Amino acid sequence: MSRIGKKAISIPAGVKIGVAGNIVTIEGPKGKLAYTKAPDFKVEVKDSSILVSRPSDEKQAKATHGLIRSLLNNMIIGVTEGYKKELEITGVGFKAAVQGKVLNVQLSYTHPINYNIPDGITIETPKPTQIVIKGIDKAKVGEVAAEIRDYYRPEPYKGKGIKYAGEHVRRKAGKAVAGAAGGAGG
Repeated sequence: MSRIGKKAISIPAGVKIGVAGNIVTIEGPKGKLAYTKAPDFKVEVKDSSILVSRPSDEKQAKATHGLIRSLLNNMIIGVTEGYKKELEITGVGFKAAVQGKVLNVQLSYTHPINYNIPDGITIETPKPTQIVIKGIDKAKVGEVAAEIRDYYRPEPYKGKGIKYAGEHVRRKAGKAVAGAAGGAGG
């Protein structure tokens, strides 16, 4: 049996759960999310918890059982607390600023990069070298952070680029400089 799937999800105060057919809606203080589950799986709301049950003990059903439970749990955390990802920008002249619904990033290219902020996501720049992405959908927050990071991934020689806060960039040694005795002689 799926260890994650059989755990009950506790419903915090102020969160409303609705199950209509294959659509599960979760509404909380920060917003509302909906999920379309697989038709064979049952989602039951009992007392102040949610139980997910699967149709069979096949390997695929066990994996999907744990997935559905994790997605519903992430939705509950999202509508109550929300999710946040932080990015750090390293490099001379590298900076970011929010202008309305557009994130303007300057990264040693000939032009600034304008990233349109999707609905349901808020982006802040407390410092020009720091980007904070917030939202209630965990997958959307992670996807936006990954898209912004892909504009200039951290490179291993000087460490320039956009990285996640706390991410360790493995550095490489540059070219060794030849001494006076050796070198380009001949």
